[in-house]
Amino acid sequence: MKWGAYLTEGLRPVIDLVYPPRCPLCGDALADQGGLCGECWGELSIPGEPSCSSCGRPYDLGKSGDDTRCFVCVANPPKHSGIAAATIYNDASRRLVLTYKHGRKIALASLLGRLLASRLPDANSEEDAALLIPVPLHRWRLWQRGFNQSGLLAQELEKRGKGQVLIDGLLRCKRTQSLGGMGAKARRKVLSGAITINSSRAHQISGREVILVDDVLTSGATSDACVEALLGAGASSVQIACFARVVENEFDPSLQRVSKTFSIDETGPENITPGVITTPGAT
Repeated sequence: MKWGAYLTEGLRPVIDLVYPPRCPLCGDALADQGGLCGECWGELSIPGEPSCSSCGRPYDLGKSGDDTRCFVCVANPPKHSGIAAATIYNDASRRLVLTYKHGRKIALASLLGRLLASRLPDANSEEDAALLIPVPLHRWRLWQRGFNQSGLLAQELEKRGKGQVLIDGLLRCKRTQSLGGMGAKARRKVLSGAITINSSRAHQISGREVILVDDVLTSGATSDACVEALLGAGASSVQIACFARVVENEFDPSLQRVSKTFSIDETGPENITPGVITTPGAT
Protein backbone atom coordinates (compact mmCIF):
# COMPACT_ATOMS: atom_id res chain seq x y z
CA MET A 1 0.00 0.00 0.00
CA LYS A 2 1.35 3.43 -0.92
CA TRP A 3 1.95 6.15 1.64
CA GLY A 4 -0.97 8.14 0.27
CA ALA A 5 -3.29 5.22 0.93
CA TYR A 6 -1.89 4.81 4.45
CA LEU A 7 -2.51 8.50 5.12
CA THR A 8 -6.04 8.29 3.76
CA GLU A 9 -6.87 5.28 5.92
CA GLY A 10 -5.35 6.93 8.97
CA LEU A 11 -7.37 10.11 8.53
CA ARG A 12 -10.63 8.37 7.68
CA PRO A 13 -11.95 8.29 11.29
CA VAL A 14 -11.28 12.03 11.63
CA ILE A 15 -12.95 12.78 8.29
CA ASP A 16 -15.95 10.65 9.22
CA LEU A 17 -16.23 12.49 12.54
CA VAL A 18 -16.16 15.94 10.94
CA TYR A 19 -18.12 14.92 7.84
CA PRO A 20 -20.36 11.95 8.74
CA PRO A 21 -20.92 9.71 5.70
CA ARG A 22 -24.24 10.55 4.06
CA CYS A 23 -26.01 9.30 0.97
CA PRO A 24 -25.67 12.09 -1.64
CA LEU A 25 -29.21 11.46 -2.88
CA CYS A 26 -31.35 11.16 0.25
CA GLY A 27 -29.01 12.22 3.05
CA ASP A 28 -29.35 9.02 5.08
CA ALA A 29 -26.38 7.95 7.20
CA LEU A 30 -23.89 5.53 5.65
CA ALA A 31 -21.16 3.29 7.01
CA ASP A 32 -18.55 4.65 4.59
CA GLN A 33 -17.92 7.69 2.45
CA GLY A 34 -18.43 7.59 -1.30
CA GLY A 35 -21.49 5.43 -1.74
CA LEU A 36 -25.28 5.37 -1.76
CA CYS A 37 -27.76 3.90 0.70
CA GLY A 38 -29.40 0.61 -0.22
CA GLU A 39 -32.66 2.23 -1.24
CA CYS A 40 -30.98 4.74 -3.57
CA TRP A 41 -28.79 2.03 -5.09
CA GLY A 42 -32.02 0.29 -5.99
CA GLU A 43 -33.30 3.39 -7.77
CA LEU A 44 -30.43 3.40 -10.28
CA SER A 45 -31.25 1.76 -13.61
CA ILE A 46 -28.32 -0.32 -14.88
CA PRO A 47 -28.19 -1.28 -18.59
CA GLY A 48 -28.72 -4.97 -19.19
CA GLU A 49 -29.23 -7.54 -21.88
CA PRO A 50 -30.44 -7.98 -24.53
CA SER A 51 -28.94 -4.90 -26.10
CA CYS A 52 -27.96 -3.55 -29.50
CA SER A 53 -24.71 -5.08 -30.77
CA SER A 54 -23.76 -1.72 -32.27
CA CYS A 55 -24.63 0.91 -29.68
CA GLY A 56 -25.42 -1.13 -26.57
CA ARG A 57 -28.92 0.31 -26.16
CA PRO A 58 -31.17 -2.12 -24.25
CA TYR A 59 -34.14 -3.24 -26.34
CA ASP A 60 -36.39 -6.15 -27.20
CA LEU A 61 -34.58 -8.37 -29.70
CA GLY A 62 -37.90 -9.83 -30.75
CA LYS A 63 -38.94 -6.49 -32.21
CA SER A 64 -35.95 -6.21 -34.52
CA GLY A 65 -36.21 -9.45 -36.43
CA ASP A 66 -32.97 -11.34 -36.93
CA ASP A 67 -30.77 -8.24 -36.71
CA THR A 68 -29.04 -7.76 -33.36
CA ARG A 69 -28.87 -4.01 -33.97
CA CYS A 70 -31.57 -1.61 -32.87
CA PHE A 71 -33.70 0.19 -35.44
CA VAL A 72 -31.77 3.44 -34.96
CA CYS A 73 -28.42 1.81 -35.81
CA VAL A 74 -29.93 -0.09 -38.74
CA ALA A 75 -31.30 3.16 -40.20
CA ASN A 76 -28.22 5.23 -39.45
CA PRO A 77 -25.11 3.12 -38.60
CA PRO A 78 -22.96 4.97 -36.04
CA LYS A 79 -19.32 5.86 -36.57
CA HIS A 80 -18.40 4.98 -33.00
CA SER A 81 -17.47 1.45 -31.98
CA GLY A 82 -19.94 1.14 -29.12
CA ILE A 83 -21.36 2.85 -26.05
CA ALA A 84 -20.65 1.86 -22.45
CA ALA A 85 -23.08 3.44 -20.00
CA ALA A 86 -23.01 3.04 -16.24
CA THR A 87 -26.71 3.84 -15.86
CA ILE A 88 -29.86 4.60 -17.78
CA TYR A 89 -30.90 8.22 -17.27
CA ASN A 90 -33.70 8.35 -14.71
CA ASP A 91 -34.58 10.40 -11.64
CA ALA A 92 -31.79 8.92 -9.49
CA SER A 93 -29.00 9.33 -12.06
CA ARG A 94 -30.32 12.80 -12.94
CA ARG A 95 -30.01 13.94 -9.32
CA LEU A 96 -26.50 12.50 -9.09
CA VAL A 97 -25.42 14.34 -12.24
CA LEU A 98 -26.97 17.63 -11.15
CA THR A 99 -25.37 17.38 -7.71
CA TYR A 100 -22.01 16.48 -9.24
CA LYS A 101 -21.92 18.99 -12.07
CA HIS A 102 -24.03 21.95 -11.04
CA GLY A 103 -23.87 21.40 -7.29
CA ARG A 104 -20.06 21.25 -7.60
CA LYS A 105 -19.80 18.09 -5.51
CA ILE A 106 -16.74 16.90 -7.36
CA ALA A 107 -16.10 14.19 -4.77
CA LEU A 108 -18.89 12.29 -6.54
CA ALA A 109 -16.50 11.75 -9.46
CA SER A 110 -15.10 8.74 -7.60
CA LEU A 111 -18.52 7.10 -7.28
CA LEU A 112 -19.59 7.89 -10.84
CA GLY A 113 -16.21 6.81 -12.19
CA ARG A 114 -16.34 3.55 -10.27
CA LEU A 115 -19.74 2.71 -11.71
CA LEU A 116 -18.59 3.57 -15.23
CA ALA A 117 -15.34 1.63 -14.87
CA SER A 118 -17.37 -1.53 -14.17
CA ARG A 119 -18.70 -1.34 -17.75
CA LEU A 120 -15.26 -1.22 -19.37
CA PRO A 121 -12.58 -3.93 -19.74
CA ASP A 122 -9.18 -3.48 -18.14
CA ALA A 123 -6.33 -2.37 -20.38
CA ASN A 124 -4.02 -5.27 -21.30
CA SER A 125 -0.88 -3.16 -20.99
CA GLU A 126 0.22 0.46 -20.96
CA GLU A 127 1.34 0.17 -24.57
CA ASP A 128 -2.04 -1.13 -25.73
CA ALA A 129 -4.18 1.00 -23.42
CA ALA A 130 -6.85 3.13 -25.03
CA LEU A 131 -6.69 6.89 -24.75
CA LEU A 132 -9.29 8.33 -22.38
CA ILE A 133 -10.32 11.65 -23.92
CA PRO A 134 -13.05 13.71 -22.24
CA VAL A 135 -15.67 15.72 -24.09
CA PRO A 136 -14.21 19.24 -23.90
CA LEU A 137 -15.63 22.42 -22.41
CA HIS A 138 -15.04 25.84 -23.88
CA ARG A 139 -12.47 27.76 -21.82
CA TRP A 140 -15.10 30.23 -20.62
CA ARG A 141 -17.43 27.43 -19.48
CA LEU A 142 -14.46 25.75 -17.78
CA TRP A 143 -13.57 29.01 -16.04
CA GLN A 144 -17.16 29.51 -14.86
CA ARG A 145 -17.65 25.94 -13.61
CA GLY A 146 -14.12 25.46 -12.35
CA PHE A 147 -13.76 21.89 -13.64
CA ASN A 148 -14.59 19.64 -16.56
CA GLN A 149 -16.89 16.95 -15.20
CA SER A 150 -15.95 14.60 -18.04
CA GLY A 151 -12.26 15.18 -17.41
CA LEU A 152 -12.62 14.14 -13.77
CA LEU A 153 -14.44 10.97 -14.85
CA ALA A 154 -11.64 10.20 -17.32
CA GLN A 155 -9.08 10.53 -14.52
CA GLU A 156 -11.11 8.15 -12.36
CA LEU A 157 -11.13 5.61 -15.20
CA GLU A 158 -7.36 5.89 -15.52
CA LYS A 159 -6.96 5.17 -11.80
CA ARG A 160 -8.93 1.98 -12.34
CA GLY A 161 -6.77 0.74 -15.21
CA LYS A 162 -9.14 1.50 -18.10
CA GLY A 163 -6.71 3.53 -20.22
CA GLN A 164 -4.46 6.58 -20.38
CA VAL A 165 -5.91 10.06 -19.97
CA LEU A 166 -5.29 12.61 -22.69
CA ILE A 167 -7.11 15.46 -21.06
CA ASP A 168 -6.73 17.99 -23.88
CA GLY A 169 -7.00 15.74 -26.92
CA LEU A 170 -10.11 17.63 -28.02
CA LEU A 171 -10.82 21.35 -27.90
CA ARG A 172 -14.10 23.23 -27.95
CA CYS A 173 -12.91 26.20 -29.97
CA LYS A 174 -16.30 27.89 -30.33
CA ARG A 175 -18.40 28.96 -27.39
CA THR A 176 -21.87 27.47 -27.78
CA GLN A 177 -25.08 27.97 -25.88
CA SER A 178 -26.38 25.24 -23.61
CA LEU A 179 -27.77 22.37 -25.69
CA GLY A 180 -30.53 21.59 -23.22
CA GLY A 181 -33.88 22.34 -24.87
CA MET A 182 -32.69 21.70 -28.43
CA GLY A 183 -33.58 18.96 -30.87
CA ALA A 184 -30.98 16.80 -32.61
CA LYS A 185 -30.83 18.91 -35.79
CA ALA A 186 -30.47 22.17 -33.84
CA ARG A 187 -27.73 20.63 -31.69
CA ARG A 188 -25.74 19.53 -34.75
CA LYS A 189 -26.04 23.01 -36.24
CA VAL A 190 -24.81 24.69 -33.05
CA LEU A 191 -21.91 22.23 -32.74
CA SER A 192 -20.77 22.57 -36.36
CA GLY A 193 -17.08 23.49 -36.24
CA ALA A 194 -17.16 23.85 -32.44
CA ILE A 195 -15.08 20.78 -31.55
CA THR A 196 -11.65 20.13 -33.04
CA ILE A 197 -8.54 18.10 -32.41
CA ASN A 198 -5.79 19.74 -30.39
CA SER A 199 -3.13 19.96 -33.11
CA SER A 200 -0.34 19.44 -30.58
CA ARG A 201 -1.91 16.09 -29.59
CA ALA A 202 -2.82 14.79 -33.05
CA HIS A 203 0.27 12.57 -33.27
CA GLN A 204 -0.70 10.87 -30.00
CA ILE A 205 -4.20 10.09 -31.27
CA SER A 206 -3.31 8.72 -34.71
CA GLY A 207 -3.55 4.94 -34.78
CA ARG A 208 -4.83 4.65 -31.20
CA GLU A 209 -8.04 3.29 -29.76
CA VAL A 210 -9.95 6.05 -28.00
CA ILE A 211 -12.57 6.03 -25.28
CA LEU A 212 -14.56 9.26 -25.37
CA VAL A 213 -15.70 10.09 -21.83
CA ASP A 214 -18.86 12.06 -21.04
CA ASP A 215 -21.23 12.43 -18.10
CA VAL A 216 -24.60 12.29 -19.90
CA LEU A 217 -25.37 11.07 -23.42
CA THR A 218 -28.60 12.51 -24.79
CA SER A 219 -29.17 12.94 -28.54
CA GLY A 220 -25.56 12.06 -29.35
CA ALA A 221 -24.89 15.32 -31.23
CA THR A 222 -21.92 16.30 -29.06
CA SER A 223 -20.41 12.83 -29.04
CA ASP A 224 -20.90 12.54 -32.82
CA ALA A 225 -18.92 15.77 -33.32
CA CYS A 226 -16.16 14.43 -31.06
CA VAL A 227 -16.10 11.02 -32.76
CA GLU A 228 -15.88 12.63 -36.18
CA ALA A 229 -12.95 14.80 -35.09
CA LEU A 230 -11.10 11.87 -33.50
CA LEU A 231 -11.56 9.57 -36.49
CA GLY A 232 -10.48 12.43 -38.76
CA ALA A 233 -7.26 12.62 -36.72
CA GLY A 234 -6.58 8.95 -37.40
CA ALA A 235 -7.94 7.23 -34.31
CA SER A 236 -8.36 3.53 -35.07
CA SER A 237 -11.67 3.40 -33.18
CA VAL A 238 -13.74 5.48 -30.77
CA GLN A 239 -15.89 4.02 -28.03
CA ILE A 240 -18.16 6.26 -25.97
CA ALA A 241 -18.26 5.88 -22.18
CA CYS A 242 -20.83 7.84 -20.18
CA PHE A 243 -22.26 7.75 -16.69
CA ALA A 244 -25.88 8.08 -17.84
CA ARG A 245 -27.53 7.73 -21.21
CA VAL A 246 -31.04 8.76 -22.14
CA VAL A 247 -32.93 5.84 -23.63
CA GLU A 248 -36.23 6.02 -25.44
CA ASN A 249 -39.33 5.03 -23.49
CA GLU A 250 -37.57 5.42 -20.15
CA PHE A 251 -40.09 6.93 -17.76
CA ASP A 252 -38.81 9.71 -15.52
CA PRO A 253 -41.27 10.14 -12.63
CA SER A 254 -39.76 13.42 -11.47
CA LEU A 255 -40.45 15.02 -14.83
CA GLN A 256 -43.75 13.21 -15.43
CA ARG A 257 -43.00 12.35 -19.00
CA VAL A 258 -41.75 9.55 -21.19
CA SER A 259 -38.49 10.38 -22.95
CA LYS A 260 -38.18 9.27 -26.56
CA THR A 261 -34.81 10.72 -27.21
CA PHE A 262 -33.52 8.76 -30.17
CA SER A 263 -35.48 9.78 -33.23
CA ILE A 264 -34.63 8.61 -36.75
CA ASP A 265 -37.36 10.70 -38.33
CA GLU A 266 -35.90 14.03 -39.39
CA THR A 267 -38.72 15.22 -41.58
CA GLY A 268 -40.30 17.64 -39.09
CA PRO A 269 -39.82 21.39 -39.49
CA GLU A 270 -37.79 21.74 -36.30
CA ASN A 271 -36.62 18.14 -35.95
CA ILE A 272 -37.39 18.24 -32.23
CA THR A 273 -36.22 15.07 -30.53
CA PRO A 274 -38.76 14.30 -27.79
CA GLY A 275 -37.24 14.02 -24.34
CA VAL A 276 -34.07 15.97 -25.05
CA ILE A 277 -35.85 19.22 -24.41
CA THR A 278 -36.46 18.19 -20.80
CA THR A 279 -33.20 16.50 -19.87
CA PRO A 280 -31.72 18.46 -16.94
CA GLY A 281 -27.97 18.09 -16.58
CA ALA A 282 -27.41 17.53 -20.29
CA THR A 283 -25.11 19.91 -22.11
